[in-house]
Amino acid sequence: MADDGTATREEKSRRSGDEPDTKAELHGGDGDGRTDKSARPTEAAEAPTRAEISNYEIVMHYFDQAAERLGIPDDIAAVLRSSYREVQVQVPVRRRDGKIHVFSGYRVQHNGARGPYKGGVRFHPEVDLDEVRALASLMTWKTAIVGIPYGGAKGGVNCPARECETSELETIARSFMGKIEKVLGPQRDIPAPDVGTNAQTMAWMMDEYGKLHGHTPACVTGKPISLEGSFGREAATGRGVAYMYEEAAKELDLKPEDTRVVVQGYGNVGSWAARILQDMGCKLVAVSDSDGAIRSDDGIDAHALAEHVREADSVAGFEAAEEISADDLLGVECELFVPAALGGMIHKENADRLRCRLIVEGANSPTTPTADEILADNDVHVVPDVMANAGGVVVSYFEWVQNLQHFRWEEDEVNDRLRKIMQRAYGEVREKAREQDLPLRPAAFELGIERVLEAATTRGYIHSDG
Repeated sequence: MADDGTATREEKSRRSGDEPDTKAELHGGDGDGRTDKSARPTEAAEAPTRAEISNYEIVMHYFDQAAERLGIPDDIAAVLRSSYREVQVQVPVRRRDGKIHVFSGYRVQHNGARGPYKGGVRFHPEVDLDEVRALASLMTWKTAIVGIPYGGAKGGVNCPARECETSELETIARSFMGKIEKVLGPQRDIPAPDVGTNAQTMAWMMDEYGKLHGHTPACVTGKPISLEGSFGREAATGRGVAYMYEEAAKELDLKPEDTRVVVQGYGNVGSWAARILQDMGCKLVAVSDSDGAIRSDDGIDAHALAEHVREADSVAGFEAAEEISADDLLGVECELFVPAALGGMIHKENADRLRCRLIVEGANSPTTPTADEILADNDVHVVPDVMANAGGVVVSYFEWVQNLQHFRWEEDEVNDRLRKIMQRAYGEVREKAREQDLPLRPAAFELGIERVLEAATTRGYIHSDG
């Protein structure tokens, strides 16, 4: 959100985020913090397979490997691994069935050595403490890699946002903010949209915070334009993905007119990435979301598809393309594959099926470590989530800066500044990758960890030997 990875899932008023959503059944509580035991409808449509490994395990795997290569002592690595603060709150809501549903809300502040905590808030039934921990950690490294002055945080409520009425979502958002506001603030921790939340959610949260602290637009980002939101924020994560494609394409000698694109997940990130890539000259040939998948070798109009999704709430039924299974999407031949759904979608069972030269990860942790090795063996160039989907948090940073000054930048200026930061981040990670003879992902983790460790040591939070 991938903000805060970071506006609407299918660009409808009640969902959005920096990582597109997928339908999921709410599992019963097994010590995972999911407290709402209400019955949930099972998903009838065929769903793509996902890895059983969790986001937390994926992120910690790459952190541990990088810490070992960097020679970071175990005691210091333990500080960087763990969270500074973890808050869990109860969010009871009376829903339209007349019953009180008790959800769990989380805010994890992972590391604030480089600045105020920053990270999205997701409303999704699969939210649990481990997932929020993983995403908070990823935000710490992400903000360091792209060089913006933030630490990493994440939040969420394990509610089924897609099934909730607008009034229920408002109650959840306000209740959650009211319970965690003590650890938030423009100089402490600044939430943003993520899966299942959007600009409207941020407006409710800003208003709730303002009841206690006065009008404070800088307390959240990803707000509506009418409430000092930033131009370019909604499309920022997808635009960042497109900018990363531009940088990687130079290395692969790949031109837009020769680039066929497959997008997994046509929510906020995937749809904006597809539209911007199409405007650059690329051709969209296959798309999926939680309800189905479509394909057309002649090309799919990304803008027309976005309009269709706004009305139909799914890519299914788009007349200018044939329907395929979600798993068959991975086998569609293309030059660029953009995973923009949830984590673990590319794993050891399906990574060999991908027929692409380049992957730019729009979602958080879409690729498992084993799949990463398979892709490397198949000579697939991967631009990792920890830098590829940072466009959302970068423009959230711009929004925060504008709010602190009560001054607004024009959209062209926002996009130009975003491009420069994404280009710089790619170049710095590419340079480290060459120096250390590493793929981009481990190089990016090393760069992020080094910068956070330097900040933590310099300010005295961590004392190095001697």
